[in-house]
Amino acid sequence: MTQRVLLIISGGIAAYKSLELVRGLRRRGIAVRAVLTESAKQFVTPLSLGVLTEDQVFDDLFDLKAEREIGHIQLSRQAELVVVAPATANILAKMANGIADDLATTLLLATDKPVLAVPAMNVRMWHHKATQRNLAMLRADGVQVMEPDDGEMACGEYGKGRLPEPEAIAAEIERMLSSVPAEQLAALSLGSGQERPSAGAARKDSLSGRHVLVTAGPTHEPIDPVRYIANRSSGKQGFAIAAAAAQAGARVTLVAGPVHLPTPAGVTRIDVETAREMLAAVEAALPADVAIMVAAVADWRTADAAEQKIKKDGSGAPAPLMLVENPDILATLGRHAHRPTLLVGFAAETQTIAAHAQAKLAKKGADWIVANDVSGPPGSSVMGGDDNTVQIVSSRGIESWPSLPKQAVADKLIEKVAHALSASPD
Repeated sequence: MTQRVLLIISGGIAAYKSLELVRGLRRRGIAVRAVLTESAKQFVTPLSLGVLTEDQVFDDLFDLKAEREIGHIQLSRQAELVVVAPATANILAKMANGIADDLATTLLLATDKPVLAVPAMNVRMWHHKATQRNLAMLRADGVQVMEPDDGEMACGEYGKGRLPEPEAIAAEIERMLSSVPAEQLAALSLGSGQERPSAGAARKDSLSGRHVLVTAGPTHEPIDPVRYIANRSSGKQGFAIAAAAAQAGARVTLVAGPVHLPTPAGVTRIDVETAREMLAAVEAALPADVAIMVAAVADWRTADAAEQKIKKDGSGAPAPLMLVENPDILATLGRHAHRPTLLVGFAAETQTIAAHAQAKLAKKGADWIVANDVSGPPGSSVMGGDDNTVQIVSSRGIESWPSLPKQAVADKLIEKVAHALSASPD
């Protein structure tokens, strides 16, 4: 069944990110209908949204045809979730106080569906007592509020109030939709949008009673209090795998490096920073039936991180850094006394992908290596992107998959995991 979102876009500078949010939701198979406030049309157009949603875009409470059919009531109830992104201080205030003076706020007052508000505003507006009071009222009324990010504002100020990245919003929307009862899905009809692809997804009970351990994201290895060694891993693939395992009924422990992603529903998350912290958390989480080591752990760390910021001395010579190898988490699990029944590693490679993965399989003592090509300039490669092309390398050979969205890769991998566990003796 298609999952459906009613997206209300209010008039902040971050409204332009709503276009990428729609694209991200459609890639996940989620249908979107969009509503624009009058001020939002100063930043995005109904035409651009209509092209991306493949549906009518709504902006007028007094559209005669729609209102003859009580259109604002129907719109407010023909989706499993209502999302306000960006949610300005103005629309949050109206929501908190029950004001309905345009189509967007009337829909919000008329809906009987869950509501997710994603605030975006100037840092001083965010911290203002009136805004915080309105947010407290909305939370008390059951509205889910997604925390804004810290960062530089369009106005030049820095602080909390930036709209979260569209991928993080899409992940939170998907998490909330995952709790919608199946009968509610069947009862609704939006009239357009894509069907959620079901091929490759594991049955909801296929990992029931199993413990799945997943690592995700990068590690940060400190050089001094302000600098660190890391890589470009976003954590998206690991979080998608954790979400898919939880949806298949598993008890999931997710050990996450420093990433800004919401915790998937039903997942126990442990945040770490360094490779040594990640190894300790992984060992503490054992025993597990399956361990899927997706994290891109930094291979090296400084032998002695400086307690104070390292300063340039004017000579032009680089600061002397002594590097030592970090612990190999996958190899440690491969020889561990509580080795998981199924041990899966990831290999991010830039050349001779399959050959390097085969060598890693033997060296680490893993059952499978999921190899992917991360070559390409920053921002265009798998690391940080939304799609992935992988090869599953095992003692039986190499299984190549086409390019897929990362959530589809996760669903397909968890289906393969469930099949492997059902075929092996406990």
